[in-house]
Amino acid sequence: MPATSDAPLVHAVNVTKSFHGNEVLKGIDLDVRTGEVVVLLGPSGSGKTTFLRCINQLETIDGGRIWVDGDLMGYADRGGTLHRLTDKRIAAQRRDIGMCFQRFNLFPHKTVLENVVEAPVQVKGVDRRTAEARAHELLEQVGLQDKPAAYPSQLSGGQQQRVAIARALAMEPKLMLFDEPTSALDPELVGEVLKVMRDLAQKGMTMIVVTHEMGFAREVADRVVFMDGGVVVEEGPPSQVIGNPQHGRTRAFLSRMRQEEQAHAQAVTEAVSAGVAALDDAPKEP
Repeated sequence: MPATSDAPLVHAVNVTKSFHGNEVLKGIDLDVRTGEVVVLLGPSGSGKTTFLRCINQLETIDGGRIWVDGDLMGYADRGGTLHRLTDKRIAAQRRDIGMCFQRFNLFPHKTVLENVVEAPVQVKGVDRRTAEARAHELLEQVGLQDKPAAYPSQLSGGQQQRVAIARALAMEPKLMLFDEPTSALDPELVGEVLKVMRDLAQKGMTMIVVTHEMGFAREVADRVVFMDGGVVVEEGPPSQVIGNPQHGRTRAFLSRMRQEEQAHAQAVTEAVSAGVAALDDAPKEP
């Protein structure tokens, strides 16, 4: 698929993937336009994470094709026959795709600044002074301008994930992939990461996000794609897929999610109430 001005940034056609005979992706078709935010929803095991990993070739696909900005990922097409690219060529393709995982994968022995600077200097050959100047800008963008000398162990989970986002942005990607970026965080830290992602969306970053954060999906997504059993069951704007789902599987999933949201909200309220009560019962200093 040659790149044209009206072509999607991501173009996936009939993508299949199996692990040990278990077909995880059963023919996924998906287009993502430049500047679009697409949220992938679905139960565990539906293939969402596998599909993300196939986009940037952390997993090799078994069938179909994926293009990013007109570039066929992982393969060269010679007369209709696909030939696997070398690891070096595939690594070069990945430079334009940023990815944030559930776990932050920071270098524990490097400072925040060193974590952000590492890839531009080592992979793209950017001058260190230039890379450090850009890293300071990115740390300010994610609200960590006062942490360049800190080590990951000195940061909260939310701060570590924001460093991971800054590190990905340092490579100036065309596309950002987020694989449940808040699932490993304590509830009170989720909001700070989602705020950074909202800001990225407002600035026009193309994003594909796997998340169970329904509020984020409603507010930020241009399109929601519901996956189940390795297929796309339903897709459309959030008002349609979340607000008025047409498929029974989508309705059942959203019902479970709403019950979990309500239970979580109640638990937080009870925890706050218990904390206030403990303060009230504490002995007062004379």
